[in-house]
Amino acid sequence: MTKLSVNINKIATLRNARGGDIPNVVKTALDCERFGAQGITVHPRPDERHIRFKDVHDLRPIINTEFNIEGYPTPSFIDLVIKVRPDQVTLVPDPPGALTSNAGWDTLRNKAFLKEVVAEFRQHGIRTSVFIEPDPAMIRQAAETGTDRIELYTEAYARLYPSGREDAVKPYTDAAIAAIESGLGINAGHDLSLVNLKYFAEQVPGLLEVSIGHALICDALYYGLENTIQLYLRQLIK
Repeated sequence: MTKLSVNINKIATLRNARGGDIPNVVKTALDCERFGAQGITVHPRPDERHIRFKDVHDLRPIINTEFNIEGYPTPSFIDLVIKVRPDQVTLVPDPPGALTSNAGWDTLRNKAFLKEVVAEFRQHGIRTSVFIEPDPAMIRQAAETGTDRIELYTEAYARLYPSGREDAVKPYTDAAIAAIESGLGINAGHDLSLVNLKYFAEQVPGLLEVSIGHALICDALYYGLENTIQLYLRQLIK
């Protein structure tokens, strides 16, 4: 079964809107695990507009499933990850002011840089994943960086799904095959939802993990967090 990692950035966004500590990100992470999530994802950005660096330190001791930290590998981000030692670090090519992740790595142009970063994290026993478009050529280049996994950027799939799910998913099926042939594990994330998740999980071979935040937290406003996590888990049963 594909694992569900819940991205709790939106919980931190809500907390930061009023100051104080409500909702509490640590309690939310514990609740997500208790309700069945198999991982917790955070994406601390330099401006700390949602997850703060302190949150990352607070979360590490209490997470009992998988802790995944996403981010652009600036020196401060690399230092944070090495100090915290999550189970997985996902490298994304976001510029500092990006609203959200909106592209995958050009692993040919950035191969030397990624190879250096991946080697540093692996030296500290941290599994690495590279955020990437469903492009077999870029995936094969990613394998040469030494990364353990890729995370397929699924915005295009989600956008095209309503007009034709077969065409929407085909690049991801092909990308997954290229990843498997290259010896890479496969994660996926961005705009996956209750509407499109089940079909994606059925059609993409070797899918180990999905990271879902925005849609899941929005659904939780209507269905409650516990019920929503269970609904997402059911989409991943093959």
